Amino acid sequence: MKKLFLLFTVVTMAFSMSAQSTTSPVIGKDGSVSFSIKAPKADTVRLVIDTRVDTLMQRQGDKWTLTLRDLEPDLYMYYFLVDGMKVLDVENAHTLRDVMSVMNTFVLDPKGDCAMAVHEVPHGEVRAVWYDSPTLGMKRRMMVYLPAGYEQGRQRYPVFYLLHGSGGDETVWLEQGRTAQILDNLIASGNAEPMIVVMPNGNVDESASSDMSDKGNVQPTFRHKHWMDGEFEKSFIDIMNWVDNNYRTRAAKRYRAIAGLSMGGYHSLYISANQPDDFAYVGLFSPAIKRMDQGKCPIYDDIESKLVAQFKQRPKVYWLGIGKDDFLYKDNAEFRELLKKNHLRFTYHESGAGHEWANWRDYLEIFTQLIFK
Repeated sequence: MKKLFLLFTVVTMAFSMSAQSTTSPVIGKDGSVSFSIKAPKADTVRLVIDTRVDTLMQRQGDKWTLTLRDLEPDLYMYYFLVDGMKVLDVENAHTLRDVMSVMNTFVLDPKGDCAMAVHEVPHGEVRAVWYDSPTLGMKRRMMVYLPAGYEQGRQRYPVFYLLHGSGGDETVWLEQGRTAQILDNLIASGNAEPMIVVMPNGNVDESASSDMSDKGNVQPTFRHKHWMDGEFEKSFIDIMNWVDNNYRTRAAKRYRAIAGLSMGGYHSLYISANQPDDFAYVGLFSPAIKRMDQGKCPIYDDIESKLVAQFKQRPKVYWLGIGKDDFLYKDNAEFRELLKKNHLRFTYHESGAGHEWANWRDYLEIFTQLIFK
């Protein structure tokens, strides 16, 4: 009986909220963002935005409202908590998935200069491609950004390999990372060189994102069987070979970059250390540092000696960024000390907040302006 009553209450609440006529969110010219939701029977309604701002909304008749005035230009994800139950904003058709959590989104760009927004500039092309991975014995899916003018020209381009974090897939750097918008805007302004950006799936147990997998309705997860155990690193050469064989690339070290966030930072660290002849630019965005594999994978053996050998070949940029509240901050501080002890030159960027997309989009914007110069 209690279950039936709860179901009736949820359905009634959802119907009530779907009947609201106001638009949400409303973005003002001054950068203010106003949210509203119709929930007349609720005792409390809270707004959770980017998982870090949890604010009580104010009742106004049968609606609950809240206006935020201190948000920086960026992409934001949010939802409501109605008496503790997560509810999406039915007046906003824009949503994104973060691992298994779906949230509403909006882009805040009051002055028309946010790198994450769509502007009237030449736009690149994004392709979803399938490549052969002989190392893994399967076909796998990845996303490729081609700069504006690629199809019409004959020139060759440098390649930037951009890796996602745990729980992500080949689509996440495009959707939450806004890679295409950031590259379009930076290239158009002359602040970044035209480049190909390759975004593979770092979960070697899967051929593709959960909605594109040949296994059917696979649920996303943070950890896979081969989670950070060296299998992705060993198979990375398959990606590089396929890209060089299928696109007009400049297939030399000085025209290759690799970077990633969290797990992707871990992958970038070990791939570049084990392939010092392949990458002139390395970016570690809030990277996991410590060895996760408990087996005997040689990829992770003697990393200090490998780093010393890598830096003897003088990478043009070795960039490390992390937020001061990131749970990986201590590991990153120890890694920086390791680099300093060996007199290995790197660039360090410390930002506010923690392990979150607001930082990683900023890091992408900064890093792409440093490479291929």
